[in-house]
Amino acid sequence: MKYEKSPIWKQCLISPNHPVCLLRFVFVRVYSRPHFPMSRSGRLTQITLRALDSAARLLPKPKSSPAHLQTGRRGEEAAYFHLRRQGYVMVARNFRSPRSRSELDLVGWDNETLCFIEVKTRTTREIQPAEAAVDPEKQHDLCGVAREFLRKMPEDVAFRFDIVSVYFEPRKKPEIELFKNAFPFS
Repeated sequence: MKYEKSPIWKQCLISPNHPVCLLRFVFVRVYSRPHFPMSRSGRLTQITLRALDSAARLLPKPKSSPAHLQTGRRGEEAAYFHLRRQGYVMVARNFRSPRSRSELDLVGWDNETLCFIEVKTRTTREIQPAEAAVDPEKQHDLCGVAREFLRKMPEDVAFRFDIVSVYFEPRKKPEIELFKNAFPFS
């Protein structure tokens, strides 16, 4: 399970012993835990990660990824912090199973319910809603990865699938929409 994924993460793969990378890893592991009050830890984590990402500009740059992948990563990070502000306790990011080609973007607890969250990010609303990209085939793939995640749980838990749509339209604040219980387990 990956706890954190942001621009500095790839750079830290190149130079893992760099002081900024070590500090960031320790900070994320400690201050993202549920025992810290959300109102303080979420903002503090977000501010610190931005500061560390800025400091990471001093590290050697990895090959840049395509624009749509960068937009997707920005959307996942925005959704992560939005859900934390809503009271979710995140336990995994970008969870993959060796038996499936899909991944769960976010996994978190909303009170007593385990939520498997798919994040869809768009730069415009003109074509189709972002959540429409989670078609039946994608839902089936997500259910397979969720089944794998649930096998690792010590007991049966209530769970659901949520979709978060993130829109980064030019000259507008990012818009984030949460669709709880967006589709059934199949």
